[in-house]
Amino acid sequence: MAFDTVIPTSKRIERLRYENPWWVTGTVQEVYQNMSRRLYFDLFYPFVKETNIKRAVVLMGPRRVGKTVMMYHSIHALLEEGVPRKNVFFIGIDNPIYMHLGLEDVLLLAQEAVQLDHLEGCFVFFDEIQYLKDWERHLKVLVDSYPKTKFVVSGSAAAALRLQSTESGAGRFTDFMLPPLTFHEYIHLKGLQDLVQQKTIRYNQQDIPFYTTHNIKELNKAFFHYLNYGGYPEVVLSEHIQSDMGRYVKSDIVDKVLLRDLPSLYGIKDVQELNSFFTYIAYNSGNEFSYERLAKDSGITKDLLKKYLEYLEAAFLIKVIHKVNETAKKLKRITSFKVYLTNSSLRTALFSPIIETDNETGNMIETAIFSQWMHREHLDLKYARWKMGRKEGEVDIVLLDNKLFKPQWCVEIKWSNRFVDKPQELKSLRHFCKENNFTATLVTTIDVMDNKTVDDVHITFVPAAVYAYNIGVNTIELKSNNWN
Repeated sequence: MAFDTVIPTSKRIERLRYENPWWVTGTVQEVYQNMSRRLYFDLFYPFVKETNIKRAVVLMGPRRVGKTVMMYHSIHALLEEGVPRKNVFFIGIDNPIYMHLGLEDVLLLAQEAVQLDHLEGCFVFFDEIQYLKDWERHLKVLVDSYPKTKFVVSGSAAAALRLQSTESGAGRFTDFMLPPLTFHEYIHLKGLQDLVQQKTIRYNQQDIPFYTTHNIKELNKAFFHYLNYGGYPEVVLSEHIQSDMGRYVKSDIVDKVLLRDLPSLYGIKDVQELNSFFTYIAYNSGNEFSYERLAKDSGITKDLLKKYLEYLEAAFLIKVIHKVNETAKKLKRITSFKVYLTNSSLRTALFSPIIETDNETGNMIETAIFSQWMHREHLDLKYARWKMGRKEGEVDIVLLDNKLFKPQWCVEIKWSNRFVDKPQELKSLRHFCKENNFTATLVTTIDVMDNKTVDDVHITFVPAAVYAYNIGVNTIELKSNNWN
């Protein structure tokens, strides 16, 4: 007997009615209505409503960043705008009750459940699509077969989903990446907007719009709470979860990715080895690595190390940043690189919260600021390192323009006020600026805003928390302008 015949059709229809209470009530569950919308919602929702273009929306991102909630918020908005209640379907593909069914099989069951004659004008949401084998082929068939039906799917294994959607759904899918919370979104979710206000700062002898704060002490307090707990909406809004980050984040996010998602997608054999490797990387987030050192420390071969790094990036747990030299030239042979967690609260889940005076604080500030930039997926961010006499010179963040083959700007991440009074000590940064004809640069501090000029290089000093907030604001605005 085939397994899929064991479950009666009536039970599957019963489940579909349970998953779609608005078929009866006309509205989504109150628990979702009461959840704050992510700022990315206003960017995502227009793709959902875009019905004149025959494309499915593929909502991707790591676990627990709010993809399912964003789907419910979209459903709520559609119903509020007058879409008929029975024209909106939500189907959780991860439920075993749909096992051995294709997307069209489940879709037709939903149509039967609401007794619709046709699917024109319907909005269909498939959650956790990665649990269906060959999902991209199934989805492409639906897009072609039902041109007047809008399909929206979500999935957690971001890069694997992107790879599949790009290769198999060319011209049929629109990808939308939902990353962990930015510090800007954290401030929004916590209702702390009164801590920031838009003013201007002096950069390269010009006044530019910039959000600043009148209370850097409270903003830094919020920033450290964000460093420790701020990656995931549920964690931010729940003191209960914050008190047991290890159990919630590690078991529900890290372990499921390392022990279930990645092995199933990539056929990883030694999941414990991968787990240990990730723990090592997480503890050293922001440090420079080499394959030789990693192989020596871990006992894992270089080829397997490269695969593990690829897997962890695919799951959006880490970001590998490559090196350029003092003239911002990419190195032909990759011997060393930096690795950052995609959000700093992963480290808290694995180890313990950090405070301002910890030895690891500098690296975690750097990790947090890099994670703000990661929301702009197409930026080519590097770090610079080179021999400088007997010492090495280094600059933390360099943005390359791949069309012009030269750097656009550089930033030095510091958790110190020391260099405001002693900017001449920023020798590596000043040298890099001179080599690349930069007349201005930015350096982060603990709580000081100031401007200094050394050797014709104008240095803007900004608190790290303020800088992180502004990256998030600018990212949302940039994406909105690009998509409108």
